[in-house]
Amino acid sequence: MSFVQVNRKVKAGKHPILEVFPGLDRSAAFRAIFPDGLRETVLEDSKIDVVPEDMYMYIDDKAGNVVAGLGYLREGEAKIVYLDVLHELTHIRQWHAGKELWDRRYNYVDRPTEVEAYQVAVDEARRLGMTDREIADYLRVEWTSREEHERLCKHLGVRSPESRAV
Repeated sequence: MSFVQVNRKVKAGKHPILEVFPGLDRSAAFRAIFPDGLRETVLEDSKIDVVPEDMYMYIDDKAGNVVAGLGYLREGEAKIVYLDVLHELTHIRQWHAGKELWDRRYNYVDRPTEVEAYQVAVDEARRLGMTDREIADYLRVEWTSREEHERLCKHLGVRSPESRAV
């Protein structure tokens, strides 16, 4: 992660990925997401759409862009913002492959596209030396219950502080 940065001076608007995340193209995790030549297409065509709303990140599945809140980019912990963009870029790869990103047949924490995207982030978190507790905290989002959080942790092989089980 030492060579991946978050441009904290970015303004609202659509920006090339590397303008918002300088060095991302040198990240092994990023390169693993796009091993097949799609990497150049994504770097050229996909954007980070920085919006003034107070929010995290999600993908615009009409344009193939990552949407990110300005405050989050400016003030979020750099390591967590980096893991989030890897998660969203995994969704961009899935989108390019024509996968159903929000298949309502599954609960959020059981949805194959979410589990895959979180696995990319968890693998990188482990490479960065994060503990299971830190990773479990990263995986805790306000739209999931405690039980769902524990289930997501179990899917990803992360020991949840609540369950103490893998």
